[in-house]
Formats: sequence, C-alpha cells, structure tokens
Amino acid sequence: MVGIQGRKIDHGQLPANNLVFLVDVSGSMSSPNKLPLVQQSLELLTDQIRPQDHVALVVYAGAAGLVLPSTSGTDKPKIKEAIARLSAGGSTAGAAGIELAYKTARENFIKNGNNRVVLCTDGDFNVGINNEEGLVSLIEKERESGVFLTVLGYGMGNYQDGKMQMLADKGNGNHAYIDGLDEARKVLVKEFSGTMVAIAKDVKIQIEFNPDRVAAYRLIGYENRMLAKEDFDDDTKDAGELGAGHTVTALYEIIPAGGEVPVASGDVKLRFEQTQSASGAKTDELLALKLRYKEPKVGAASQLIQLTLKDQVNAMPSENFKLAASVAAFGMLLRDSAYKGTATWKSTRNLAIEASKNDPDGYRKELVMLMEKAQRLSPAIAPGK
Repeated sequence: MVGIQGRKIDHGQLPANNLVFLVDVSGSMSSPNKLPLVQQSLELLTDQIRPQDHVALVVYAGAAGLVLPSTSGTDKPKIKEAIARLSAGGSTAGAAGIELAYKTARENFIKNGNNRVVLCTDGDFNVGINNEEGLVSLIEKERESGVFLTVLGYGMGNYQDGKMQMLADKGNGNHAYIDGLDEARKVLVKEFSGTMVAIAKDVKIQIEFNPDRVAAYRLIGYENRMLAKEDFDDDTKDAGELGAGHTVTALYEIIPAGGEVPVASGDVKLRFEQTQSASGAKTDELLALKLRYKEPKVGAASQLIQLTLKDQVNAMPSENFKLAASVAAFGMLLRDSAYKGTATWKSTRNLAIEASKNDPDGYRKELVMLMEKAQRLSPAIAPGK
C-alpha cells in the first residue's frame, strides 16, 4: 500500500475562491434525488464560502444562461435565493453550459486564487456536443486557462458515471457521486478543501520493484489513469490532481521472488535501478518510488520526489491497510474480477469490520453495510459464503 496525502490547509488560509456553479436543469434532473438534492448541496457549499470568495451560477437545459453574476461571499442570501429559484425542464445543452461557465470563470479570474467550475448533473448530455471525444476536447481546451473542474454526479437510471469521470480527469479536476444530504455534507463541508482546492496537478506515481525481492506485481484499479512508463518524465502528459488534505492510495499485489508468476498476467515490468550495492551484494530495498507533480499555476514545470523502501514484512497490518484491502476486494467482487483470488463476501466484510474500530465519522461502518447490501443483491453468491 502506497499512500499520499496533500498538505492540509486551514479553511481560513485557503486562497480566494472564484466558483461557478454549473447546474443541469434539464427534464432528466426533475426527480427528488437530482435537482432538489443539487440545491441542498449548493446551499451547504455556499455556507463554506468567505467574504473574499465569489460565486456565479450558470444553468443549462435547452439553452445555457447566467442566472447569477459573480457575487461576493458577503451576500450569501442572494446566492441561496438564486439557487432556490432553479427548476427542471427541457433538453440538455451540456456543451453550451460548460462553455458559458468557463467564460464566466475566466472573466472573474482571481490571480493566485482557486478558480473552478462546479458541474452538477446526471451526465445525460443529449443536445450540442454529445459524444465523449467532443466534450473531452472542449474540457482539455478550457483547462489551459487555469480554471479547474469539479464534477458532482446525481441520480440513478440514466446516470452517466463514465462520462463524468472522463470530464473530471481531463479538466484538471475531481468527481464525486452525491446520493444524499449526508454524502453532500461529507464532500462539500468536511472535505471542502480536498474537493475544491487543488494544491498539485498532474500528479504521477511510478514504482519500480526490486527484481531480487519481487517476481511480479499488479496495480489494483486505476485502469483509467494508467500511463506508459516513458510518460512519467513527460510534462505534456496529463495526470491526476491532488486537493488540500486529500489522500490517494495505491495497492499492489506482489509475488515474492521465487514465487510462481502467472502466464500472461499482463504485469508491466519496470527495471529496478538499484539492484546491487557498490560491493556487488544484493540490495535490501524492496522498491523505489518516484513522484512527480506541478504547482496548480498555469505553465508550471513538474517537481520530482524520490525515495526507497527497505524490504520489511509486517505480520500485523494496520487498520488502514486492512481497510484499503477490504475496499479493493469489494471492488473485485462487484466486478467478478478474474483477480479476486480467494476473496469472498464474508472474508471481505470481516476484514472491513476489523478495520472499523477507529471510525469517528462512521464511514467505515457504512462501508460494512454497503458490503452486506451487495451480498444480498448479488445472484452469484453461494450459500454460506
């Protein structure tokens, strides 16, 4: 398990925010878990803004329109009033809304501030540019202005998760799914700085395992963020963003040296550069980690952090390690992954329970409940597993 955490910044010390709320008010957003929940979410977000912050509101349905010009955080009642007036109806001109939102953000750009479009939608774009390639091209062009993107997804049924994840990835941004007011409070209040304020962009991680210690390895997940090894040093290649206080976890499954390596496992082999000491003896290093990142400002060059980890086995993994392992196993069970190995619903749930002893916010217990629901819903579960 490799964990990275962005530096934490006190709410009062965050840079000034120039936020543009971009809200889908098309007919598909009329259900209670869509536009009404969006309005509640944005009211919570408005409560977090300060006098030095500014908020604008753009909507799109059959056409795009500016509902609220950029307004100071000193006038929260005016912002909330504009949010409360929103109503759903019409088709979805998503591209026009995105263009107007970025234009509004650029016109009110705060130098050295946090300039961001906050898109709230179910992702069901059907008027204007409606293919992923066209939308991605638009977003990639707009991100060059230094305006970041947060995508908040709502609803079920026609929910376009893949499309919104794609837009967030290409727009120097992040994506969260809001299924209720509690989740909105978690993402927009408790994790406000991680969701809304980027401290690093184009963050890349490259790990090289020592072949004397590891025969093969596999990165679990991150399929949509995989880069070719030569892209690590290429500053023109887009990568993920890291918010203030935000954590990122990467899990690797490894086969120790001497173990049997599966045929056609698809493992990416990277040369471990420090395999021998000066005397020619085998090194005790397990892996070398390289991290590249850029400052959020436009045109920043990447910076490099490097470190090595010695080969140490801990027979008693931490609660955080157990939590990460249980989440990974849960994902593989949901997808019926060929790599799930001996993982079962029961073993995965038990691992999550073991990781839930320190759970002040109740998120880990909520994970256990999700696992129990998934087990009941899965037709592939054999009795007793």
